[in-house]
Amino acid sequence: MLNELKEFYNGKKVLVTGHTGFKGSWLCRILLDLGAEVTGYALEPRTEPALYPIAGLEGRIRDVRGDVRDLAHLRQAFDETQPEIVFHLAAQPIVRTSYEEPVYTYETNVMGTVNVLECVRLCPSVRSFLNVTTDKVYKNIESDYGYRESDPLDGYDPYSNSKSCSELVTHSYARSFFSDGSCAVSTARAGNVIGGGDFSRDRIIPDCVRAAAAGRPIIVRNPGSIRPYQHVLEPLGMYLLIAMRQHEDRAFAGYYNVGPDDEDCVTTGRLADLFCRFWEGASWKDQSDGGPHEANFLKLNCDKAKETFGWKPRLHVDEAVEWTVEWTRQWLTGADVTPVMDAQISRFFGE
Repeated sequence: MLNELKEFYNGKKVLVTGHTGFKGSWLCRILLDLGAEVTGYALEPRTEPALYPIAGLEGRIRDVRGDVRDLAHLRQAFDETQPEIVFHLAAQPIVRTSYEEPVYTYETNVMGTVNVLECVRLCPSVRSFLNVTTDKVYKNIESDYGYRESDPLDGYDPYSNSKSCSELVTHSYARSFFSDGSCAVSTARAGNVIGGGDFSRDRIIPDCVRAAAAGRPIIVRNPGSIRPYQHVLEPLGMYLLIAMRQHEDRAFAGYYNVGPDDEDCVTTGRLADLFCRFWEGASWKDQSDGGPHEANFLKLNCDKAKETFGWKPRLHVDEAVEWTVEWTRQWLTGADVTPVMDAQISRFFGE
């Protein structure tokens, strides 16, 4: 797969919104390895530390700092770059933050998507667009059921709901402006991602890392909740595949779930157990903090992606945790983590 991706992306002009975030930084690192000409458009990194500088990206891509809510500035970046492929990752991505800042969440996740799509509409060089949303876009009925792409969209909390709206905006633009084949448009609904370099608040693996590094027990808010946990390289590989295939043939454009197989949809407690297995001396305890509503059960059915692209997950959840600990241990020594990133990318993609 890696050789095929290199052949396609080498020399391609690619614009990534949200490039300073966790997934965006990993995506840019992969694109550089593939030989793409990368432009990033994003705010300053939201965490300290942040993966973007750690990943060795500074000075290697065209780095534009801006807000997707600023249509004029975003349009300028498109006009100057003339990208062929656009990955839209910029978002307010935290459920708890969406309860604290709902207006900002909707402005960023809904109108930000409108602005990016408007720039795509007005930039004839763009031939392939992928909007990255989330597994939380579905109306969650809390049953033992893997949601399919045809199921209703109706996220519960402001984050999830705003990403449902982002999906609908994308569907409308695809029908209204790109049905002539000028640009292939897809969305990808990814499960919960883990991996080295995620320093976000209110996420289980970053919480595990912070606690273990400080020698404290890990606090797990809801150990019985089930999520489709996957290593960050899983959805990124699928994003690259979707954007490539639909660039070559618009028939591949559509809406795709990207998540692990059923056996790797585990409870948060199980994920904490795995972390403690690979991080000697770590331990966790169940301690609810009375926070706002979050779904207890969430699983995706990924048959469509498997049947359409011949795709399948490459890592089991224990391997995903092990790779995350490998990266984090290297970072905590103060050593350069880019060799670890590149080695994991090569191992994942098969070379």
